[in-house]
Amino acid sequence: MTPPKPLTVAVVAGAALLARRALRRRVRVSPLWPWPALEEPVSGRPRSRALRLRVAAREEVADGVVQLRLEGRDLPGWEPGAHIDLVLPSGLVRQYSLCGDPADTSAYTVATRLVEDGRGGSREVHERVAEGTELEVRGPRNRFPLVQAPSYAFVAGGIGITPVLSMVRALPEGTDWRLLYCGRSRASMPFLEEVQALGGAVTVVEGVPDLGAWEVPQDATVYCCGPEGLTAAVEERWPHVHVERFTPRAERGGSAFEVELRRSGRTLTVAADSTVLAAVRAELPNTLYSCEQGFCGTCQQRVLEGEVDHRDELLTDGERAESMLICVSRARSERLVLDM
Repeated sequence: MTPPKPLTVAVVAGAALLARRALRRRVRVSPLWPWPALEEPVSGRPRSRALRLRVAAREEVADGVVQLRLEGRDLPGWEPGAHIDLVLPSGLVRQYSLCGDPADTSAYTVATRLVEDGRGGSREVHERVAEGTELEVRGPRNRFPLVQAPSYAFVAGGIGITPVLSMVRALPEGTDWRLLYCGRSRASMPFLEEVQALGGAVTVVEGVPDLGAWEVPQDATVYCCGPEGLTAAVEERWPHVHVERFTPRAERGGSAFEVELRRSGRTLTVAADSTVLAAVRAELPNTLYSCEQGFCGTCQQRVLEGEVDHRDELLTDGERAESMLICVSRARSERLVLDM
């Protein structure tokens, strides 16, 4: 009998790991939404359990942007700003913001832009995912929730409109809001007609926006989703902005440190220009990982000793108290001890 390929083992084991973690996670609810916080899963199923959903519709909604409608039955509920993980046919795991109707429990809708020089996920969606394709879906999760505020100012860059669109649609009638939507060209900006039809104060800019010329009330809560240049400029102008990035912040420098793998009886050195994941995989090559950007959680490991410099975009404060994502996070202390 031919043994299973390592990638297949990693993908299956990773799905099981995330499913077990999902059973322990509380549903986090924004105060805007009427349903209560629950310890039990919505509709009797875990909030982040892996599902198999079929691509019922695939549509190009802008130059280089494909929208997928993934259908199922009685799907877990979600709130504006939430995302799901898609496990692509190759086993790659990628995260996409939900941009459909939260009240629709029969389908999830996402959109992805083709990134020519990316790591392959968007190209796989564009070239290998068609109507009828079945995909594993995990989530939804929300690390970009919409909070109550007297007024809102939204900044979206290109495909960054996806979480913002669901937020604006969900605002109660009479809410004071404004949206600055920018992109390389109008043809490259998904959902442009839908956004302009929402009413409110919508400003569309081709190219780099002049943030200084955009009037925002002092009491407005600012949200931004877009490429790093845009999010950095918005953070500089409004320090307390809520931000969701396409990729993690540029890696910060760090010092070398030691990592003890307690169960394996090994002690490793993580170089200043390397990662815990790279050092661990040199010794334990079957260690699970996927995104290598601190988004998916596949590489989460329990920390027994030491202080962690958390750089992920996923874990809750409670999870960070006892674990880390070894693909991006580092040590603040000279030594970490992992339960590996």
